Amino acid sequence: CAFIGKLVFFFLLVKPFKAFSIVLSNIIFFYLLPLHASLLYTVIPVSGGWSPLSSDRYQWLEVDLGERTQISAVATQGRYGSSDWLIAYLLMFSDTGHNWKQYHQEDGIGVFPGNSNADSVVKHKLQQPVIARYVRLIPLDWNPNGRIGLRLETYGCPYDSDVVSFSGHSSLVYRLSPRPRISKESISLNFKTLRNSGILFHAEGQNQQSITLELEKGKLLLLLQKGRSSSPDSRHLVSLGSLLDDQHWHYFAVEHHSTHLNLTYDTNKKKPHSTDLGFDSQKLTGLSTNRNLYGCLENLLYNGLNLVYLAKQKDQRVTGNVTFSCAEPVSVAMTFTGPQSFLWLPWMTGSSSGGMSMGLHFRTWNKEGLLLTFDLPERAGVVWLYLSKARLCLQIHKPGSALNDGQWHNVELISRRGHVTVAVDGDEGATAHTSPSLVITKESNLFYGGKTDVTSHECTNPFRAFQGCMRSITINNQPIDLIMVQQRLLGNYSQLQIDMCGIIDRCSPSHCEHGGRCSQSWSTFHCNCSDTGYSGATCHSSIHEQSCEAYKHKGNTSGYYYIDVDGSRHTRPNTNTPCRHPCVSPLLRPSVGKNQHLAHFEYTSQDEQLMAIVSQSEHCEQEVAYHCRKSQGSPLSWWVGGPGVGQVQNYWGGAQPGSQQCACGFQEKCVDPKHHCNCDADRAEWTNDSGLLTQKETLPVRSLVLGDVHRPGSESAYRVGPLRCHGDKNVWNAAFFEKETSYLHFPTFHGELSADISFLFKTTSSSGVFLENLGIKDFIRIELSSSTEVLFSFDVGNGPLEVRVQTGAPLNDNRWHRVRAERNIKEASLRLDELPAATQEAPANGHIHLQLNSQLFIEVSASFKSGTSVHYTFKESMLNELNGSSSTRSSYLNPDMTLNAENISLSFRTTQSPALLLYISSFYREYLALLLNKHGELEVRYRLDSSKDVDVLRSKVRNLANGQLHTVTINRLVDSVSIQVDQNNREHFNLTSDGEFNAIRSLVLGRVHDLTELDPELGRLASVGFTGCFSAVRFNSISPLKAALLHADTSPLTVTSPLVQASCGYSSGNPYAVETTHHLSGTRESSGSVESGQPLVNAIRSDSALIGVLAKHFFKSLIPDLISMLHSIKQFSLKQDCV
Repeated sequence: CAFIGKLVFFFLLVKPFKAFSIVLSNIIFFYLLPLHASLLYTVIPVSGGWSPLSSDRYQWLEVDLGERTQISAVATQGRYGSSDWLIAYLLMFSDTGHNWKQYHQEDGIGVFPGNSNADSVVKHKLQQPVIARYVRLIPLDWNPNGRIGLRLETYGCPYDSDVVSFSGHSSLVYRLSPRPRISKESISLNFKTLRNSGILFHAEGQNQQSITLELEKGKLLLLLQKGRSSSPDSRHLVSLGSLLDDQHWHYFAVEHHSTHLNLTYDTNKKKPHSTDLGFDSQKLTGLSTNRNLYGCLENLLYNGLNLVYLAKQKDQRVTGNVTFSCAEPVSVAMTFTGPQSFLWLPWMTGSSSGGMSMGLHFRTWNKEGLLLTFDLPERAGVVWLYLSKARLCLQIHKPGSALNDGQWHNVELISRRGHVTVAVDGDEGATAHTSPSLVITKESNLFYGGKTDVTSHECTNPFRAFQGCMRSITINNQPIDLIMVQQRLLGNYSQLQIDMCGIIDRCSPSHCEHGGRCSQSWSTFHCNCSDTGYSGATCHSSIHEQSCEAYKHKGNTSGYYYIDVDGSRHTRPNTNTPCRHPCVSPLLRPSVGKNQHLAHFEYTSQDEQLMAIVSQSEHCEQEVAYHCRKSQGSPLSWWVGGPGVGQVQNYWGGAQPGSQQCACGFQEKCVDPKHHCNCDADRAEWTNDSGLLTQKETLPVRSLVLGDVHRPGSESAYRVGPLRCHGDKNVWNAAFFEKETSYLHFPTFHGELSADISFLFKTTSSSGVFLENLGIKDFIRIELSSSTEVLFSFDVGNGPLEVRVQTGAPLNDNRWHRVRAERNIKEASLRLDELPAATQEAPANGHIHLQLNSQLFIEVSASFKSGTSVHYTFKESMLNELNGSSSTRSSYLNPDMTLNAENISLSFRTTQSPALLLYISSFYREYLALLLNKHGELEVRYRLDSSKDVDVLRSKVRNLANGQLHTVTINRLVDSVSIQVDQNNREHFNLTSDGEFNAIRSLVLGRVHDLTELDPELGRLASVGFTGCFSAVRFNSISPLKAALLHADTSPLTVTSPLVQASCGYSSGNPYAVETTHHLSGTRESSGSVESGQPLVNAIRSDSALIGVLAKHFFKSLIPDLISMLHSIKQFSLKQDCV
């Protein structure tokens, strides 16, 4: 509780713990009866909850759980019966009540959304459970019409562990006895330390093989040693993590299986290159922790065996002089988060010698920043201690090293007898002289990090404010108690995070691709892409084209160019990839004891590049020639070719795979008609079997085995030519989108952190959507927004971002134009043809993962109001298509027509419940209705027999009226129905009727005007209409929404009230925001005859993607280069539909 004129009680339930304490700002209260402390329980109903005297961001609530606990969730309420609740807050965790660590959700987001009123409970499940004893909640924002008010509940379970402490002179040794061989070895542990160096464990085996885990400059180094040699081939070094000397627990595990290592640190995984280090129970003889370790280890496991527990039980296999608890020194740091952060401290009187001294530790990534400033009253001057170009300076530059490496550095400023000494990390080489010496009085004020505007001297800070961490501040050798500063009992501060160091390493893991070098500042990182062959904010985009064909398309003439065919590194053009020696054999004669000749071929290109060349090229070929005399070689010889290690092939150049023939046998021209190869005829004269291998799946040739080299008098020679490939099936792999239902079928777009899309298009339309992919909140979209502008928009959870490129000339000129879009965690970029790229920076600390779960498709979306209605009347020709009939009659529906199956899909966004989404009627008073009930649950109602009750199929997925985009798929076959909502599991139902939907008449989206055949409940919903957004509505092969927006004049439908085209996926940060809309003009232009068309691919799966083209008026367009559109879909191919 906190005193605000009267006592306000705060109640809390921590399950299943028996005792805990609560600290509110500076007051501690103990509650021993959690039974009377749940979120909804209050002894005094008028004043249940916590509300501090001051409502500002310096308030906090702290819970001591009594012991380390696994915390899995937190829940909050506002203060009972008030207008006091939190809108947003931070969570901190600690083992000691000091050195707090902020909890970050996925993508590094640290802010938790709070409540919208005082009564509702908002619960957050932690994505990664936290092990801690103390929980601290820091309010960030609260109801503007009230004050901070809170009721809190934490969820978790007890946590047991075995801990051991090392003082720098202690160690733990485990000696193994012979054990049965096992297939997998593993070592895992948790560690925490304040020192940035030390050996965590060292394991030795036979033959001087060893594995060592060491902490160096806050990073983990795993060293695998083979033998005593110091050559690079005998050592394998892996670097993991960063800033691990923060006195917080970190997890490490190494698994060794066969020749592979799997490494895990915290929640990150890494797989180094394979190694043949022998690391198994037969060779490992002992494991020990080193004497120079200052810190604690927890749950040290070797193959599941807890070595700390064995040591506590005094097992003879484990020896050492350690303490079975974690002795943690108290180190209070503070974080300077921004330009307005500062700490003010009064001068502390020291000795009478006239000297003075000040000291501090700091760590930062910035090269510039003001560390300390103070006035000199007698001289009317100001002293500045600051970083400039990563060097420490006192008024003037002084020698020093790079101090923006993220490590802790110690600074001492000493003034004595006319000399000013600045020492960095114990080095007193930086010395400045002043005359007289610096004199500090008790009235002097010391400012750390920055300076408040209210000072005794009018001055301007000429330096950038310090962003980083400080600790161990001393004045005249007297340590400063920062907890007293936090409690406002000493000095003053602004925008500081005290008792924690919030530094993070944005380069670990590095988001710079293709070997780009990562550097960072406090708030962002940078990638140096020089000498990588790549460009962009994360070195993602190649500066070279993927093929010679791509250069040709750009207008380049013949020549030699670098290409990047596999997207990983550049190589020479792919028209000719020769194999290395031996490609031509010497004359092969019989030799004693040799029955076969084996030749293995290597290529100048790396294997990944080689296979990318083969896959991407239109045509590849490789010549194999075999010259022979006195040979019966074919049945005894073969070759190996294809990807990976290759497959055995028994056909030869000019013949077909699996034929066991040569070219002469395929052409029936062999020297001996009884044989299928010339070299099978055993002729005394020289002959040959030569030809081109052109089946790409069997190329390149990797090895050759000749089996007839031992017979007397036989002679032979072979030649394997270079692998030659030409053509790029990506460039002119075009598709023509002409009909309403035309689309392309792709796997769902996956590009969580980094992705690029590129394609060529030409059109005569002035606008249209190239592609769109939606998630629950996220989306990605590329469109021709006008005849002179291309728009790339997306949302990864921070709100929509847009990148636009405008041209001075029209783009609907029926000429080819190239679009290249890239999105990474740093920025988004869009380039059109050869115009300069437009970029848009991403938020520094926002969401970074693009999470999409629907199809990547081209489809129209429309915004509906309560009076909007789309009434689509089925014709017999449509029913024939739905039923698979070949009838082409165009008369209206015959009432005898029935449906035995439906496939329905649609996406919607609404906050309305109940709401009717879709209604299909028949001539026989049968119907199908799709609706949301009053609880926001999806219901599918079938009435396929007017004499029976309605079948109500209710999905278990809840809260679909939450303003977010949802996708529904319904499939019926006779009486079996399946329903899938978003990415949830498919739900299965059975109908009680016979399963025949007789004589369907019409389909309605939105308000239903004819209510005569509806039952009362459904009639009330149908009369209200639908408010929200529809997208991608399909009933079997019919697309009613697309027809209404694009072909209303030529389609059998009626539209009432304005129908507004919108992007259902275009969501702002507020999920309830109104959709962005574009009103169609009152006059619709027809683009020609409307045909239902046939899809380029017939099936749609839930994990699939679609690409097509649409516009306000019909958008006819050609898009080649579809393979390079998605890096993750390189295996997809299309026939060349147009040129």
